[in-house]
Amino acid sequence: MNDIRLRDLAPEQALRRLELTVTRRLDGLLQGDHLGLLPGPGWEPAEGREYVPGDDVRAMDWNLTARMTAPHVRDRVADRELETWVLVDATASMDFGTGRLEKRDLAVFAVAAVGFLTERTGNRLGAHIVHDSETRRVPARTGRPHLLGLLGTLLGAPRGRGGRRDDALGAAAGLLHRTGGGRRGLAVVVSDFLEPVETWERPLRLLGARHQLLAVEVVDPRELALPDVGMLTLVDPETGRRRDVPTSGRRLRERYAAAAAAQRREIAAGLRRAGAARLRLRTDGDWVRDLVQHVLAQRRLAAAAPAPGGAP
Repeated sequence: MNDIRLRDLAPEQALRRLELTVTRRLDGLLQGDHLGLLPGPGWEPAEGREYVPGDDVRAMDWNLTARMTAPHVRDRVADRELETWVLVDATASMDFGTGRLEKRDLAVFAVAAVGFLTERTGNRLGAHIVHDSETRRVPARTGRPHLLGLLGTLLGAPRGRGGRRDDALGAAAGLLHRTGGGRRGLAVVVSDFLEPVETWERPLRLLGARHQLLAVEVVDPRELALPDVGMLTLVDPETGRRRDVPTSGRRLRERYAAAAAAQRREIAAGLRRAGAARLRLRTDGDWVRDLVQHVLAQRRLAAAAPAPGGAP
């Protein structure tokens, strides 16, 4: 399935392949409650109790603390229904791929995984799709037909024309923060995060203050290292600028790899400061394996966290 470009298939066939890939390869591996992609507490208020070291300070109940004259937190119980919002980068920089997939196809796989794993229990899914200078909003609804319609919209989205704002992702995250519903839920941002970190870090941090936040970073290997293929013509998908690069020079390739690594470290640090869980998917990798490894790692962290009341 990873070797087939979704846009080479008829729309109905592409959607069927997506559904089969997710349900066959992920179903059973990631069974559990609706927070399986990002383990954590629910968000309905429950009983208050005295703060103990290791409690999340974001759960602090200041009114109760003032009344009791000692720090108190308020536990949460799981919601019966989860509202999930996905913010999908569909700008020109995502129309690139030298591995098994283009980055935009990998973004659709990520949304499909989130959607199929959460829709079966009546959870609602909505989306904001960033395309050039515009953001399209898909209201949150339940059900398989709605999910298939959203995936069809992503598959049919036109290729980026370039000329997007430098802060398109941050602006879309800010819009989602303002319009993404009053209930706390799960927010999944799927992007290559190639815009300047300072343009999206604060909007993501605000988004993460309301929702659990998962950042899916989509990467192509040629964004990390240049191959030795002689003279290579590079085109900036955002501006259309062309540049001939002599890739046979070892020093140039080393400088490129060092700059790319520094850029990815900056992106990772920005996502960490924003409070996002980070999942990296590569166009030349097995996205299902990477997703499963991420979920299992998150579950291990959740299991190792101190129990309420300080119990080991």
